[in-house]
Amino acid sequence: MKPVKVGICGLGTVGGGTFNVLKRNAEEIARRAGRDIEVAQIALRSQNPQCDITGTPITHDVFELVDNPEIEIVIELIGGYTLARELVLKAIDNGKHVVTANKALIAVHGNEIFARAREKGVIVAFEAAVAGGIPVIKAIREGLAANRINWLAGIINGTGNFILSEMREKGRAFDDVLKEAQALGYAEADPTFDVEGIDAAHKLTILASIAFGIPLQFDKAYTEGITKLTTADVGYAEALGYRIKHLGVARRTDAGIELRVHPTLIPADRLIANVNGVMNAVMVNGDAAGSSLYYGAGAGMEPTASSVIADLVDVVRALTTDPTNRVPHLAFQPDSLSDHPILPIAACESAYYLRIQAKDHPGVLAQVASILSQRGINIESIMQKEVEEHDGLVPMILVTHRVVEARIDEALAALEALDDVVGKVMRIRVEQLN
Repeated sequence: MKPVKVGICGLGTVGGGTFNVLKRNAEEIARRAGRDIEVAQIALRSQNPQCDITGTPITHDVFELVDNPEIEIVIELIGGYTLARELVLKAIDNGKHVVTANKALIAVHGNEIFARAREKGVIVAFEAAVAGGIPVIKAIREGLAANRINWLAGIINGTGNFILSEMREKGRAFDDVLKEAQALGYAEADPTFDVEGIDAAHKLTILASIAFGIPLQFDKAYTEGITKLTTADVGYAEALGYRIKHLGVARRTDAGIELRVHPTLIPADRLIANVNGVMNAVMVNGDAAGSSLYYGAGAGMEPTASSVIADLVDVVRALTTDPTNRVPHLAFQPDSLSDHPILPIAACESAYYLRIQAKDHPGVLAQVASILSQRGINIESIMQKEVEEHDGLVPMILVTHRVVEARIDEALAALEALDDVVGKVMRIRVEQLN
């Protein structure tokens, strides 16, 4: 069969990796796809010195590539929301299939894009949008297709995981590690998307839609960053038998779907608690398969390119398939997506780690216990650090049993109103991930 001609939009880190792997492994990829794959054109802003694109037509206009009649598959690797949305929709309108690594685009505009693709009978593939080289979307959408997914939890941002790993292993402060992450290229000059959980929320939105068969709803994801964590919190968690990870959690409940990204205490003996550095991992619990863990490089030139090309191979395989029998974008048939509500964070249930800065007076613990008890909040464990007293204040560390967050909010307001409690109470959610 004649080669399938593709166009690559963007020759940055992922685009360069995709081009290089396609060139290096051309024979192996063709054996898997059933046809040769030829890069017919590249749209770029500047040359990537790691790529030898000699002989490959180039353009600086992505829409010239999208309008190229020879190209059957457009690979979108420019990132962002606006231009990427325009070129993907134009490609679809031109009857071209699309492969993208753009998690922000899919999380925010995916519903529109998939509806347009369905109208035009083309595929939009996006494995590389979540967890880089880990094929977690395929695992949930296809490998676990027999299961009713109960919950999933993921370390899906390598920058945040690197920072928390360094804080735990070396006792370093957040700001110090962030500067190193920026120097190493793990974090951007403006690290907001990473450290405030926005990047992870994009990815979690996609995973939740595939797991539960719901529309993409990024605007309803609860997002909390790691900037307020201290080395003391990391140490206290360790003493209690936990590790702190910046976790994305999606859970099915009778009331609706929990969709939340935040720092989380995880028991130290869980596999996912021992995922360190810039690595990613996603744990999925299904009613038939139980819990399974997917681990690997969450970013990088060739790991992400691996997922891009895996999608490309799938699209090539499907070119002769009846469009109505293709794997649905969000795993469930489009007219079968459910309307389960996304729960506000106040309605979500979790256990909690609380750090209270209290005056070293008799009876303070009794007051704290009374406030929690009045709101039906049970204490699982407590640790008081008298040896760490500073300025007459003693850290009081509690871990509660599971409770709806609205009750914790009420309790924190009451605790912070006590004369013997100074400042804000530090609250971190706890997940057993059983």
